Amino acid sequence: MRRFARTLTTVALVAAVITGTAGWASGDAQEAVTGAPAGTEAWRAAGLPDPERTSPAEIARFFAGLGPVRQRELARTHPTVVGNLDGVPPALRYEANGRAAQGRFAGAEVLALDPRGRGQVALVYGDLARAERVAVIVPGSDTDTGHVQKLADMAQSLRRATGGRTAVVAWAGYTTPVGVGLDAATGRLAEAGADRLTRFVDGLAAVRPAGAAEPSVFCHSYGSVVCGLAAHGLKAKDLVVFGSPGMRAGNVAELGTTARVWAAKDPTDWIDRIPNVELAGLGHGADPTDPAFGARRIPAEDAAGHGGYFAAGTSSLRTFAAIAEGDVR
Repeated sequence: MRRFARTLTTVALVAAVITGTAGWASGDAQEAVTGAPAGTEAWRAAGLPDPERTSPAEIARFFAGLGPVRQRELARTHPTVVGNLDGVPPALRYEANGRAAQGRFAGAEVLALDPRGRGQVALVYGDLARAERVAVIVPGSDTDTGHVQKLADMAQSLRRATGGRTAVVAWAGYTTPVGVGLDAATGRLAEAGADRLTRFVDGLAAVRPAGAAEPSVFCHSYGSVVCGLAAHGLKAKDLVVFGSPGMRAGNVAELGTTARVWAAKDPTDWIDRIPNVELAGLGHGADPTDPAFGARRIPAEDAAGHGGYFAAGTSSLRTFAAIAEGDVR
């Protein structure tokens, strides 16, 4: 009887997650892109450091020991590796990715451009090599190289709100769910994304200017699931989630992070209709804006909908900017 009741609860949860919000569409199952960058076989054959066995800090030291001519030669002969290898100097990655990008991402430097699957990209607004403050924005579902504008708009809005002082990275560096189906209701893609996010932020640390702060990481919707799973290994000073379905943790302590954890949810966000449970691998757990979770609450009463947190003039954007700038304690 108990097993039957559990089965009924699971079925109800699946139905609630997939169809509980008006306008949701069933998503197609995605295969997560993981592992070393495209072109790694030729890179390894040339006797160069194995991208899967070499840490970003070790990659940074390897490139620091090369002269400018050799660095640029590697960028020309192995562009898909150099352009996506965490720990490589940003300017060299921009150069390696420039030809493949073909001007598709106007106004941004392209720090990563992985053509596999639906495509992954990391766009930089500001001078990453010199900025004392860096913010990374991690998006939710339906984000890839062909659907990156909303994420880019968030990044540019945050940079403007900091007066241009903070370098902002729009990181679409993992395979996101498409639509809202089982991929969005489970942590499978988020687990793969968490590993990629952790290595990416390690790469930022490896090339960070002396005296620069650890980044603030802003995580939207399903991106907050990625950030929750990455939190214990993420080198960040702040972890900010908004429009979150949960972080796969019952409270801040369970995240295992030393970062300050912040949470925002506006009263018109449809994410509030999603059950904050986790059962049989479905759902993402507690609401990070619940006082019992222990996150610092960000005002968001004047934001609108699921994507309005970076709108000009909103309390959420002002607070995001203050966090990125290190102006709040």
